[in-house]
Amino acid sequence: MNSKDEKITSGGPEAARQYELSPNIAGNKLNYEDSDPSGMKRAAAKKLIERYYYQLKDGCGNSSCTNMYCASNSKANCMTPNEAAAQALKLFNQRAKLCEPNPAKIAKLPTSPSDVQISESSTSNLNKESTLNTLENVKISLKSRSSNENFPSTSSADNSKNVANNSFYLTEAKLIEIINTCVASNNYSLLIRTLGEVYSKSEYLNRSFIKQRNGTETRAETLTKEDLRAMEDDQDKDEDSKETNDTNDNWKLKPDEVTVDVASLRRAYTALFQIPGLPFQGALSNALLILSENAEMDLKYLKTFEQDPNYINMFIIVMEIPALHLQDFTSVALVPVCKAAAHLPLAAQAKLVRFWSKFSSERLKEMVGTLHQVITEHVINSNDHCINENVAVIAATKLMKLLFYASIFGGELDCESVIAEETELNDAEENLQDLLQGAVGRESKEPKQVKVDLLAQELGVRIVDCREPLIAFEDFYNEPLSDQIEMHKDIVCYKDSDVNKFSFMNYGFILTPATRAMALYYDNRIRMYSERRISVLQSFVHGTPSNPYLKLRVRRDHIIDDALVELEMIAMENPNDLKKQLVVEFLGEQGIDEGGVSKEFFQLVVEEIFNPDFAMFTLNADTQMYWFNPTSFESDAQFTLIGIVLGLAIYNNVILDVHFPLVVYRKLLGKIGGFSDLIDWDPNLAQGLTQLLQYEGDDLEDVFGLSFRIGYTDIFGVNLTYDLKENGSQIFVNQQNKQEFIDLYADFLLNKSIEKQFRAFRRGFQMVTEESPLKALFRPEDVELLVCGNKNFDFNALEEATEYDNGYNTDSPVIRYFWEIVHELSLEQKRKLLQFTTGSDRVPVGGLSKLKLIISRNGPDSDRLPTAHTCFNILLLPEYSSKEKLGDRLLKAITYSKGFGML
Repeated sequence: MNSKDEKITSGGPEAARQYELSPNIAGNKLNYEDSDPSGMKRAAAKKLIERYYYQLKDGCGNSSCTNMYCASNSKANCMTPNEAAAQALKLFNQRAKLCEPNPAKIAKLPTSPSDVQISESSTSNLNKESTLNTLENVKISLKSRSSNENFPSTSSADNSKNVANNSFYLTEAKLIEIINTCVASNNYSLLIRTLGEVYSKSEYLNRSFIKQRNGTETRAETLTKEDLRAMEDDQDKDEDSKETNDTNDNWKLKPDEVTVDVASLRRAYTALFQIPGLPFQGALSNALLILSENAEMDLKYLKTFEQDPNYINMFIIVMEIPALHLQDFTSVALVPVCKAAAHLPLAAQAKLVRFWSKFSSERLKEMVGTLHQVITEHVINSNDHCINENVAVIAATKLMKLLFYASIFGGELDCESVIAEETELNDAEENLQDLLQGAVGRESKEPKQVKVDLLAQELGVRIVDCREPLIAFEDFYNEPLSDQIEMHKDIVCYKDSDVNKFSFMNYGFILTPATRAMALYYDNRIRMYSERRISVLQSFVHGTPSNPYLKLRVRRDHIIDDALVELEMIAMENPNDLKKQLVVEFLGEQGIDEGGVSKEFFQLVVEEIFNPDFAMFTLNADTQMYWFNPTSFESDAQFTLIGIVLGLAIYNNVILDVHFPLVVYRKLLGKIGGFSDLIDWDPNLAQGLTQLLQYEGDDLEDVFGLSFRIGYTDIFGVNLTYDLKENGSQIFVNQQNKQEFIDLYADFLLNKSIEKQFRAFRRGFQMVTEESPLKALFRPEDVELLVCGNKNFDFNALEEATEYDNGYNTDSPVIRYFWEIVHELSLEQKRKLLQFTTGSDRVPVGGLSKLKLIISRNGPDSDRLPTAHTCFNILLLPEYSSKEKLGDRLLKAITYSKGFGML
């Protein structure tokens, strides 16, 4: 060991204990608790341990080395990074021998990009001084040496500035120059050590690939001699900070400005990852591990971002690595990076979101795909009892949330004026709802807890405000994760007041609609059981009969009158009873409602509600979609009750055969209709207005002949008019006001003309769903899926998911006959089969594979028809002797099944 090393390690084991060096072997990183105010001895010890580590991993470059603790020794054992980290600590405590590095083999960081050029001539100059063979020795000895001794052809003034700066950083030009040097010599040690040093330290990486004020990257030839700063005392550090602020004016930021030159960074990465074999990959991965674990501590305890807004640069630079999806990175470094990013304060997360929102959809999709890879790999290989405790999955999910909001923020959003109008309307309706609840003496049995997404609040954006994200919402779904999650456990974490409990319900974007529907199901069931317990307790306290269910007794031939009257009474007297489990009884019929009777009840109610005789809704003949009749004579209470029915269907997990355009579900979630919604509601009208919008001729008034007075007809065919603006008949549509005309026209059709009816309808819907996580978990498209079910009738999936009982199996002849017959049925007959076996002809969220049909043997061959327990999705099928007989009996059963054969 040379004298410099002896000076560094003076104190031996005592020094190590004094500064509480503690290895984290599992993370392949050495953590330090510093009790020295100056930090100099801590840094020196850290650097020396790193030298031991690199000696154990890379060697000294001397092929005849005899040091048993050097990788260049032919007899030395090959160590993993974790083993090398542990051994490096032991060697430090023992003051073990350090080899003299071979300059031709061991990479060294340049002391200054302008003073020591990365070329053959500068390398030869560095060889003259062995104390400059490593960055550690440069930092420690630089202060005690004369300037002209260390740097060839460097003035004393320049070196004093060099002493005042310990920040080394990379640029595109410098990295490419290093690459060229290594390629020319076929020796990549310099590149490996440079990347290892820069990418393992936040102070280096955060100042790398910086752009100047004019938007260009800082080039190597424009840098001053400030790339390396020696360890100074506190006074020197204060002066250094002032000088850095004065001389680096390029880093003064606007609030949301990011200083990384991404274009330059990507060019640098392109050159780097074209190197055959990627010899630097392991070193880069290990450096990222050290970087991220240090960054996690900085962000968690030191609040570093508040001191340095550039601290997010490291996450931008790391996430741009082209090979981040490779095993070396995903298995070692990427998860710690995600964990560190999770500790970024809200302002920093929002800044990253805004920055990434400017990326192309292809680039964002690549980043999302990398995180999906990490999540899927850990889900498949996880041995955790609960996936909610898997640190890797949680960390990657939290980082993906930033990319999700970047996709939202960078997508097509509703204009601010529309959002402001919606906010005002929603606030007014909530106040009215509270007044109505108070009027009927409603007492909340549990505190109303509204989960607020703080990141969305910081960004000032809601998911429902985005009509077209940069990346499709479906691209964020992770099916392996969704299949693995135990929602009955996850919802416990969701409802827990402990903020440290992680729940995927707060990250619904990553879950498939079927999994989110299951989450809503469990939440609704918990609420039902809570209402049931309260009802029983009240019966003990007040001595009144217990009423644990929402029980409706209706006549089949007067179903609308009976149902709506009972629901109206409940809504007026005790709205909380709507949160109880629904139980339906058809008067004069036997049967206990375990779910099947309720399904039939909803089906019959929906058929009656949309009956043209009621005239509450109108049907668009082209789209077969129903819309609110703006001239309906029905009272607000009737529309409120229909909203209650729709809410009860979702609450009781029943799918309805309703056909509303998507704008209805958008409005239920607090949006207002606009021109974009007309395409789904009335495509012919939308096409005509689009032609008006695209027409550029000066004769628009003559060609279209439109004014701001529009006409429509009521249910009796009477022609009515409405002025979109005052004196609308006198204002003609021209090139200047055509956009205003279209916006006002769409607003009238979708909002103003049905304002009274829809407000009542939404009020009824909210009576049932207001306390559920519906808004937090589902977008309008998802709510439509909850109400109407999936449109894909994949009976192959149903066959694969079906189970058999009482002697049947997949090889039973009657089962083979059954599926052959089913696959030959028409779509309408298949819908009837679903109706017969499950009580609903709709496909559940997630497809028919989620249905879990059971076919049970119901005795030997006979002339009896098949029957079904719709409450439990069980088909009772006799063991018919032939395919023909089975087909005949099955078709008769499903054709005449209403009120018959369903138990």
